[in-house]
Amino acid sequence: HVQLVESGGELVQPGGSLRLSCTASGFTFGAYAMSWARQAPGRALEWIASINGGGGTTSYADSVKGRFTISRDNARDTVYLQLNNLKSEDTAIYYCGKKRTMGWQPGPALFQHDYSNQGTQVTVS
Repeated sequence: HVQLVESGGELVQPGGSLRLSCTASGFTFGAYAMSWARQAPGRALEWIASINGGGGTTSYADSVKGRFTISRDNARDTVYLQLNNLKSEDTAIYYCGKKRTMGWQPGPALFQHDYSNQGTQVTVS
């Protein structure tokens, strides 16, 4: 049974930073690419970053490139998202996802990943 539990979201001022965490269980964590997506009020789910199983390859949406960094610790079964220089438009619920199959595919990953249904709220104001 795959479980993904996000944490770390909070209220932060514009220009601030946060680190989100997602702890996984129920599968061989290091064998799968992971990703982060977000959903702002009234908007569709938006893919923002992916990382391969080993952690050495990443891919980002243009909207966050240069400000956000995805990383993972396979010993802790955890994937992170470092958010820097936050803007009001980054306000959203952030979800982590697991790729459905092994292997790496760069770019938008919404339809190749299963996302949690919990998320963590980030509010920039």
